Amino acid sequence: MKALRVEEFPKQKTLVESLPLGNREILSEPQFKRSVAVERKRSERSREPFLLMLVDIGGDPGSRESQKVLRRMVTVLHASSRDTDVIGWYKDGATLGAMFTGLVVTDKGLILTTILTRVSDMLRHELTFEQFNRVSLSFHFFPDDWDHGSSEHPTNTALYPDLLHPGKRKYGLLFKRAMDAAGSGLGLLLLSPLFLIIAAAIKLTSEGPVFFRQKRVGQFGQLFTMLKFRSMYANNDHAVHKEYVLKLIADQAERNGGSGAGAGVYKLTNDRRITPLGRFLRRTSLDELPQIINVLRGEMSLVGPRPALPYELAAYQTWHRRRILEAKPGITGLWQVKGRSLVKFDDMVRLDLNYATSWSLWLDLLILLRTPLAVIRGSGAY
Repeated sequence: MKALRVEEFPKQKTLVESLPLGNREILSEPQFKRSVAVERKRSERSREPFLLMLVDIGGDPGSRESQKVLRRMVTVLHASSRDTDVIGWYKDGATLGAMFTGLVVTDKGLILTTILTRVSDMLRHELTFEQFNRVSLSFHFFPDDWDHGSSEHPTNTALYPDLLHPGKRKYGLLFKRAMDAAGSGLGLLLLSPLFLIIAAAIKLTSEGPVFFRQKRVGQFGQLFTMLKFRSMYANNDHAVHKEYVLKLIADQAERNGGSGAGAGVYKLTNDRRITPLGRFLRRTSLDELPQIINVLRGEMSLVGPRPALPYELAAYQTWHRRRILEAKPGITGLWQVKGRSLVKFDDMVRLDLNYATSWSLWLDLLILLRTPLAVIRGSGAY
């Protein structure tokens, strides 16, 4: 695909002077959102960004006046875009979208200014003053810059309409949430004696709180506080872990000797921060049990990718981000039952993406049934 440069945008035209629309079509809402999803994946591989422009008419989309405005906006979008760009309904009858693909971005501000000027001038020329004031334009670059200062969605959710509105999977996901709530509630009830025993053992063997609380990144980049039984001495410096994780993501980490792994594991094994009891809790995954509370809160699922640390996310490649976008984080998942710390980071991400794309309730049940055996074997655990 030919890269788009600023000077290639069509010159301003009135509706009378604009070229015929030809064979180009306005995609339906499902088709356009599917196109956005496909373009994201293409952009991940090619590393060529794209720009999504949304045009909202405001007011009552069903009124005759709104329909007149929409027809004119459709013609303007066709006249101000290339044949390789994609135009469709982001929200049927109310919001139009245009994807400008194959961008050569040396200056995002310049591209935004160019497109905004072209489209705004054409709309201003073709619409009345009242009509123009109703129209709202918004621009969204992919890859987007994630803002963890936001308590809601650090991601630019406009770029992920297919994930926010799962369509046919909606009812399955509702059932998954019901299963999470029922399973975590029952788990808390049945495991409460074990919780008390572990809590007492932690208090008796080292100073500090029973629970270890840590900020993690949930689905769509939303931060939450993940709970674990404390397995380390209190008031530790986490710099050593951060350094190793960043090397792991960059595929520069070495394997370390670990139980059940002849060639070693991709994990810190000689970590002096961990208490003797903590080593046992980690080997048996008992330190993860308090995350049942996160599941009950709706922050996690019983099955899903492991939640990322904020400094991990900062080192992710664009395609890595999909592991926390396409599925809610879980206590267990394909990574835990198929490799755990025996596999490289990229392979872990591929397992997470495989889970997200092939997800079903039966797959969740299969993973849950296989998890106890994986814990008993301890393969890749440390």
